Formats: sequence, C-alpha cells, structure tokens
Amino acid sequence: MLRIMSLMDDMLTGRKDLFCEHGLSMQITYGGKNILFDCGSSEKTLYNAQKLGTDLSKLDAVVLSHSHYDHAGGFRYLAERYPVRRVYTGPGFFEPKYSEGEGCCRNLSAGFDRAFLEEKGIEYCPVAGVEMLCPGASVISGFPRMECMETIPKRYVHLTDGGLVPDDFRDEICLALETQEGLVLLVGCAHPGIVNMAKQVRALLGKPIHAVIGGIHLAKAEPCRVEWTVDELEKLGVKLLGFGHCSGDCAEAAVRAREGVSGCHLGPGDCVLFG
Repeated sequence: MLRIMSLMDDMLTGRKDLFCEHGLSMQITYGGKNILFDCGSSEKTLYNAQKLGTDLSKLDAVVLSHSHYDHAGGFRYLAERYPVRRVYTGPGFFEPKYSEGEGCCRNLSAGFDRAFLEEKGIEYCPVAGVEMLCPGASVISGFPRMECMETIPKRYVHLTDGGLVPDDFRDEICLALETQEGLVLLVGCAHPGIVNMAKQVRALLGKPIHAVIGGIHLAKAEPCRVEWTVDELEKLGVKLLGFGHCSGDCAEAAVRAREGVSGCHLGPGDCVLFG
C-alpha cells in the first residue's frame, strides 16, 4: 500500500492545530520504506510531523524536488535534529537561486551546501535520468522542454561562473511510485512544466500515470494554460490530481468542472492512499 500524507502546505484544511507556511512537504510510506518528499521552509514541518505522529527519526531517504527555500529550507532543521541517511537531488542543486524584481535579487536558495551534508554524514545522491530509490519507486530528473505552453517566468535566475542566467530548473526532480492503479507522480513545483514532466516520466518508465500529487505552479497562469494543462493530463490518463502549494485556485476549479479527472487539496494532515 502507498500512503502520502501532507506535512506542510500553504493552507490549512481540516487540521486547525497545525502550522501552514509557503512550502511543501509530504511523508510517504511505501514498500516498508519511510520517505520524505521536500521539507517545507522551516522547523514548522517537524512540529506538524510530531503532532501527526510521524517518526522522522527513521527516514530511509529524503527527496528534494528542487533547491528553492520553500521546498528545501526545512532540510537543515531536519538534519540538525534527526539522523538522515541519504538525500536525493537533481544536478546543479547547489547553484545559488534568485528571483529578480523591484530593483533587487531575492535569494531563494536552500540554505545548506555539500559541506553540511558531509559534516552530518549524509549520503548525497544526485540523480541524472532515472534512479531507483527502492523497488517500485523511481527518482527522475532531466525534462526536455517539449511544450511551448509551459514557460518559466523570467524572474527566476541562478548564479553560474558566467553570472546570473535564466533558471532552466535542471535541478528539478520528481518521485514516481508504482501502484496497481498506475504510477503516482509526486512533484514539488513542476517548474519545467507538469505536462513536460508527466510525458517524460511515462516515456522513461513505460507505464500510465494514474495520479499527480503536489504543486504544479499554475497559481499565476493564464486561464487558457490552466485548461490546456488539465486537458493534456486527462489525455495522458491521469485520474486524480492532489493539489498543493503553488497549484492555484483556477487549476482546482478547472478540475472540479470535469468528469474524467477528480481533484483534492492536500493541507497538512491530509492523506491519499492507493492499493
């Protein structure tokens, strides 16, 4: 059985005794493994986990979807409090990230480096392509930009030896979990585009995608892009969208108007189960 529980999201739903913040974190129980997907922005994720009875001291792995603070900023707090065995990221994870605007650059980075992992004795697993985390669970990176509708806002940049350049989010990874219903795809923000990502995962793993869970970065998208995205996911056979974080009200409304795909919002404490 697969259980996915939200530990952090931008909004509360049923559990009013928990914290919410701009960020995302999900705890996964799968094949006897205890996996943390993203860590939120701060130590509040750890508080929520404790309130929900989730033991983060016995994690088999941490998967960080990308290096923005709202997904990876809580990792330092986790690693300072609990032993972490290994962490998975995409390539270029430690390149400094910024958002340009209003005459300044805002640092969006995670707040830790390779030296911190070495200090804590944490195995670092950068993923190029497909890497099996455990039987039935694959971490995937490298998403070709096939869909012209899926653009990355120009404000996102990262620092290279040549200076600030547009961020192509090559560090973005996702987690694909095999279930009887099909693949369950966990995403952090889907900056490369959720349709690009879903098509690449299906091509690489050769299996249909049953559900997409997490943030799909449509909060500020034009309505035409939102409708197109839901159309394309339906064509791919997706039956469930578990929204969170940056997905946006418009995307959730678009799914509610459909019959072929269902949706829900996963606030802290909310769970989805498969199998």
